[in-house]
Amino acid sequence: MKMIIGGACQGKLEYATQRYGIIPEEWKDGEQCREEDLYTAKGIYHFHGLIRKIMESGANMAQIPEKISAQNPELILVTDEVGSGIVPLERKEREWREACGRICTRLAAQSDEVIRVCCGIGQKIK
Repeated sequence: MKMIIGGACQGKLEYATQRYGIIPEEWKDGEQCREEDLYTAKGIYHFHGLIRKIMESGANMAQIPEKISAQNPELILVTDEVGSGIVPLERKEREWREACGRICTRLAAQSDEVIRVCCGIGQKIK
């Protein structure tokens, strides 16, 4: 598994597309796809949006990192870092940010490569 992380609008998807040679049709948008796509897609961007959708559906997310590793170990995930900045007033927003952080931490530990992208420039951190 590979992870590309960074702030919003920093060129993460373009970076990942060029680095890994994935054509646009092979990407799934996490804000539009389903949880099942995690286990079959070549690449998912807006992964943080998929986490929100899964939380809103009430599904259990505890096993997602292990299921991805077992069923789709070549997956490329592109996600925003959502934990910086002002802490949201709404409880659901705080819970979502925490879930993103916890899930991405576990996925990063299982990943072969983690790259942070800022201004379109990737910096390998693992």
